[in-house]
Amino acid sequence: MAAPKKGRKASAQSKPGRSLALILIAIAALTGGMFASGHTTPRLGIDLAGGTSITLRAEAEPGQESAINKTNMDTAVQIMERRVNGLGVSEAEVQTQGEKNIIVNIPKGTDSKQARDQVGTTAKLYFRPVLQREASGGAAQPTPSASPSGSPSASPSGSSAKDPAKSPGSATPSATATTQGRAVTGGLKADTSPSPSASADGDVAKLQAAYTALDCSKPAQRAEAGKDAKPGEATVACGKDGDVWTKFLLGPVGVDGTEVKDAQASFDTTRAAGWQVDMKFTGTGSKKFADITGELSKQQSPQNEFAIVLDDEVVSHPYVQQAITGGNAQISGSFTQEEAKSLANMLSYGALPLTFSEDSVTTVTAALGGEQLEAGLIAGAIGLALVVIYLLVYYRGLSIIAILSLLVSAALTYTIMSLLGPTIGFALNLPAVCGAIVAIGITADSFIVYFERVRDEIREGRSLRPAVERAWPRARRTILVSDFVSFLAAAVLFIVTVGKVQGFAFTLGLTTLLDVVVVFLFTKPLLTLLARTKFYGGGHPWSGLDPKRLGARPPLRRTRRPSAPIETKEA
Repeated sequence: MAAPKKGRKASAQSKPGRSLALILIAIAALTGGMFASGHTTPRLGIDLAGGTSITLRAEAEPGQESAINKTNMDTAVQIMERRVNGLGVSEAEVQTQGEKNIIVNIPKGTDSKQARDQVGTTAKLYFRPVLQREASGGAAQPTPSASPSGSPSASPSGSSAKDPAKSPGSATPSATATTQGRAVTGGLKADTSPSPSASADGDVAKLQAAYTALDCSKPAQRAEAGKDAKPGEATVACGKDGDVWTKFLLGPVGVDGTEVKDAQASFDTTRAAGWQVDMKFTGTGSKKFADITGELSKQQSPQNEFAIVLDDEVVSHPYVQQAITGGNAQISGSFTQEEAKSLANMLSYGALPLTFSEDSVTTVTAALGGEQLEAGLIAGAIGLALVVIYLLVYYRGLSIIAILSLLVSAALTYTIMSLLGPTIGFALNLPAVCGAIVAIGITADSFIVYFERVRDEIREGRSLRPAVERAWPRARRTILVSDFVSFLAAAVLFIVTVGKVQGFAFTLGLTTLLDVVVVFLFTKPLLTLLARTKFYGGGHPWSGLDPKRLGARPPLRRTRRPSAPIETKEA
């Protein structure tokens, strides 16, 4: 029975060579992926890399000053943050300052210009019907089309009878000089026909005169076009189609931007349209959009188009071929990937409860953040040096295992942070650096727990190899409980905080998980292998496992009772 028991004990032990090979392969794969992606350094936040800081001031409509309140300001912050981060701008900070201001910090090295344009575009989003449009200059470009989701829609160069470039009876001779470029858009009410008569008769002539006199190539006129237009009234607007400025005469608002539930850019490989925007409407928005598209599909170009208006500017004006029901629609055309994502982002996050004006734009340098980072790294290096000195003095040879484990943990942390930049937009800021420094102590604590358990077993009189295996279950339980508490604290901090504090929490949680990986796949297997060597297994004085230095007790042996004297009969 003794032999099988010994065999079971040996087979129960994990093979340390496999664990070490696994973690080394993981490090090699992550390093290779880092170099293959071209991102060999972590992305830096605005406090380390610099960037752009935008100050926006809330402005209420006349008679609605009470709209500037904490609820609306918080809602605006959330929408702006989603809008900017929807472009892939990582570590963008959006926060209120005072009662009327919002500060937006956009890190350097991202598409900050596009983000700034969308942050400054803070007016409400509307769908309006196109009554007239006219373009001048530039090359002719196609108009995008809108179709029900999942159904084929005409490509920009298609031969559909509803294509504005080929439809007879076009309202403007220059209809072919339009594209999916920036243009003010809107929608029809269910009981409104797409004609200028939607406004009062006294305003029709005035509106038509304003449309005739409008020159969208002049910035001053573009700024005034459609300004302060009410949702229930027709208006004029400008939009840019590629390099061509187009002016629009638009009907009353048919669908509000708040009724767009979701919008995403996608690539359709089944048609020549390429990139498109998929939209989903709310229940109310679905009905309104079905009514609008049903009316528009009966019209000739350009009155079969609806304009998407954001901040008094047309961002797109697709034409409609049929009534779009079911709450899902697609906008297809000669979109590039960036244009499709930008339009989808505007549709998803375009509606704000307040109007904002750009108060100031400043460039933030990384000089101050660089100095703070340097000071933080110096402090971290001093702390790490003190930890290494302590390990060398107290644990001697065992300190080599701890130092190698710290290096493995650092390699995993660095490569993962570098890869998280392009994948999820993670950017390293000062609080995140602090989280990484704090993690040094957490990782060192796990090593100390295990080492002390092993040394306790040696003090009990066991040799090193069985001491390593007997100490592991108890040390493992303590390490897991400790790391779970740290990870739980990091998770709660990440959920309940915003901005830079989230960077600290994210880094702390990531390094805590890596601590478990390193201890299980590197520290314990490495100690198991070294226990088989003469230096460690033999208890060398400099190994840190010398039984005499640890005060080990001799093995307890059973003492035999003296046998009773043999009684002999007296002669």
